[in-house]
Amino acid sequence: MQMLNAGHDTLDAVVAGVNMVELDPNDDSVGYGGLPNEDGVVELDASVMHGPTRRCGAVASIRGIKTPSKVAKLVMEQTDHVMIAGDGALRFAKAWGFKEEDLLTEHSRVAWLMWKQSLQDKQGHNNWTDGLDAPPKKPSAAIREMFPQMTDEQLAYAMQRAEHRITGTINCLALNPKGEMSGVTTTSGLSWKIAGRVGDSPIIGAGLFVDQEVGAAGSTGRGEENIRVAGAHTIVENMRHGMPPKEAILDTLKRVSRNYDHDLARLGHFDLHFYALRKDGEYAGGTLWNGQKPDGKWMRNFAVNDGQPQSRLEPCIFLYDSAKRPKS
Repeated sequence: MQMLNAGHDTLDAVVAGVNMVELDPNDDSVGYGGLPNEDGVVELDASVMHGPTRRCGAVASIRGIKTPSKVAKLVMEQTDHVMIAGDGALRFAKAWGFKEEDLLTEHSRVAWLMWKQSLQDKQGHNNWTDGLDAPPKKPSAAIREMFPQMTDEQLAYAMQRAEHRITGTINCLALNPKGEMSGVTTTSGLSWKIAGRVGDSPIIGAGLFVDQEVGAAGSTGRGEENIRVAGAHTIVENMRHGMPPKEAILDTLKRVSRNYDHDLARLGHFDLHFYALRKDGEYAGGTLWNGQKPDGKWMRNFAVNDGQPQSRLEPCIFLYDSAKRPKS
């Protein structure tokens, strides 16, 4: 917002915004410190769209680069392509001076090892835990021996991440007083994914879509379900045909639900979040399920800044009430 107020381009602003989190080793949802694939390697995805020029760029399954959003922007600006993936994306980034680094932080490594140790066959055996000939030991004991500096809180975090995989992502949309819009989506993807798995984040029309004559949209959550409904594009097209952002999001979530015949038992295994910004400044955030707060109320939030010194959280609309969500 400081950059927008200073007159910078909307795309420069949103990329700078997500860079703060991509570079934060304590955040495990995007960039440096993101949770790795099943092989213990961090793979990142990102896309950008620039409303004024109607251009876009993306990278998928890029390794060793902390800020994939910057590389996606370079793909848009310096190539005749829209998406570059895998080793090619890394070579492209290095050609432009990006430094290749190990993105797996210690806390993410421990979470990955906890996950590896949680995998068992029908007899409860796991090649990544003590052998059958070893003395009885608590599951986390080996982790504590190898990483003695880890606190109880850090180990508890690792166990929680091992048991409940995350789909952390950032979508950031911006509109300036001139009516110019841009957006970015960046992620480390689904934790413990198959190497090379790509979600919706780098796919133009799924994880991100911008048409400044209409509006912009993006998503976080289970990318596979968003890809199947081309969520961001669907929301923008809904707004083009007169739906306000809230209705545009709910209609798209209903399409996701329809793909499961509205079976709450199956839908209860995942969540999906959409964000929409219309050209006149109206906006909304919406989720498949709302979430439970410590006070017992059901709510999920998204962040908004309309020029004030501080951002604020606003409640998302939702399709289904989590009070009715079947327990797995």
